[in-house]
Amino acid sequence: MKAILRPLFAGAFLALSALGSGAAGAAPHNVIIFVADGLRSRIVTPQTAPALAQVRSEGVDFANSHSLYPTVTTPNASAIATGHYLGDTGDFGNTIWVGKGFPAPYASPLAGLENNVVLSHVNERYAGNYLGEVNLLTAARAKGYATAVIGKQGPAGVQDLPALAGREGIVIDDDTGWKDGEGVPLPPGIAEAIKAAGLPAEAPDRGLNGSGGAYNMPGAIVANVEQQDWFLKVATQVLLPRFKAEGRPFVLVFWSRDPDGTQHNEGDSLNSLTPGINGPTTMAAIRNASNDLQALRDAVKGLGLEAETDIVVTADHGFSVMSRQSRTSGAAKLKYRDVTPGFLPPGFLAIDLARALKLPLHDGNGLPVDLKGGFRPKNGALIGADPAHPEVVVAPNGGTNLIWLPGANAKALARRIAAFLATQDYTGALFVRDALGPVPGALPTSAVNLVGASRTPPPDMAVGFRSFSTGCADPEVCGAEVADSEQQQGQGIHGSFGRQDTHNFMAATGPDFRKGFVDPAPVSNADWAPTLAHVLGFDMAPRGRLTGRVMAEALADGPAPPESKALVLRSAPAANGFVTVLNAQEAEGRRYFDAAGMPGRTIGLKP
Repeated sequence: MKAILRPLFAGAFLALSALGSGAAGAAPHNVIIFVADGLRSRIVTPQTAPALAQVRSEGVDFANSHSLYPTVTTPNASAIATGHYLGDTGDFGNTIWVGKGFPAPYASPLAGLENNVVLSHVNERYAGNYLGEVNLLTAARAKGYATAVIGKQGPAGVQDLPALAGREGIVIDDDTGWKDGEGVPLPPGIAEAIKAAGLPAEAPDRGLNGSGGAYNMPGAIVANVEQQDWFLKVATQVLLPRFKAEGRPFVLVFWSRDPDGTQHNEGDSLNSLTPGINGPTTMAAIRNASNDLQALRDAVKGLGLEAETDIVVTADHGFSVMSRQSRTSGAAKLKYRDVTPGFLPPGFLAIDLARALKLPLHDGNGLPVDLKGGFRPKNGALIGADPAHPEVVVAPNGGTNLIWLPGANAKALARRIAAFLATQDYTGALFVRDALGPVPGALPTSAVNLVGASRTPPPDMAVGFRSFSTGCADPEVCGAEVADSEQQQGQGIHGSFGRQDTHNFMAATGPDFRKGFVDPAPVSNADWAPTLAHVLGFDMAPRGRLTGRVMAEALADGPAPPESKALVLRSAPAANGFVTVLNAQEAEGRRYFDAAGMPGRTIGLKP
């Protein structure tokens, strides 16, 4: 497949360049990219989210939409920013292995990318741009567009890495205005304009919404209203009027933390799978995001910019309710100080692997983990006698764990690990880097575009966890999954390869998009940047070849939707019969991932 796909990707970028050049003579339009973090496609109705539903009904409904795998935030942020799959961007997870630690206090070799300081360190290590690709906002500024990103720390910075150093662009997030040295520098005049609008100079924290509770205490019962109200007012009272006064077209990214943040922390369902992320607190968070979108649209209309502004809405991923149950895991049989007895602890995969491999277990910071004392890994895990030179590195990413095997015996370890994980009831899907395989029970990581031109080291293995329905009519709305994270059973999580996590919300409206059109073609977050670059009339020269496509069928006077075909890949079976099956679609040389895993353990999988 690799020999076939690469020419298709390369040829498609030649076509993209031609399209962009053809659009260059048109009058420039504005674009607002509204990211509703963690919004499930099928949860949106006129009742639950009227503004979001309106964009979908009046413009383009991308009904066959996809998140990239792993279905977590910063990987999909990198796709939205650059138009590339993860094998090129190297943003394989919210937490990735980068070989060695950074200066204190970020000494772990596991980098958490939802942090501006860590993002800056990773950038410095990898040629000033760890993604290795031009982002949409940088390309837009080079063509004279004003740009800004506002919202959730981490993915906001990923949208505009040059702005992290204060060299250009505007990034406003959770740390804006705070004097701890971690806030992104603002261009001259922006801080003063925020104060002149009567707004606090510092971004509010999440307040009561920021508490996830504990194993014996419910989490949040309010949406993230206060913080997002501040972001919204900065956008509508400072940035949009500034853009209009400058007389330049603009690209604005508004990254709404809701419903994601509230779903993670919701307190409606402590240790119970129902109502899970369908309780009143989550519904309030979905409405909060919808209200913010409506307020942005109202501001655009009030400024007289409606006729020349495209509104595109996407979610980085879908969502599930967290399950901490396993009958096979040895980690679930141990006792911990902060875990409900009998439940899987955070770090369970690393605990099980260390015991199966008979190797010492260390936290991500290199300190030994005292399992007998009731402790467990909290910052990823390093497995092996010497944490400075581990044999196995485990990076937890919710419904998927990424594994690196830095030692000399990586091939043998990959087979041992896969054979062990095939026996665990929490294992949904297994992928092993092509150079280490083939491995029974696993598909190659190249099958899901995790091998490309990345600057950061690609994972040697990806382990997707089991997903299942809690019993409602639509498994995508009430999906549950085993996951490796700090959330409690009953709270929200994502990251798996079930369709409830891959089916993100995508819609668009405005002068450049069709009206009342339901797009049947497969699309993904990697398609936004090339599509918007075409709409705005410029090119984004690629370094890697794993690119998205121009969604031309969704554009005004666009062609018919492209032909697509279903793809099913199936691994060789492990000794106990465990297999990984991948359901995907292909269109215009791109691969779109529906679901993958063991039949019977993955929502939406067709064996």
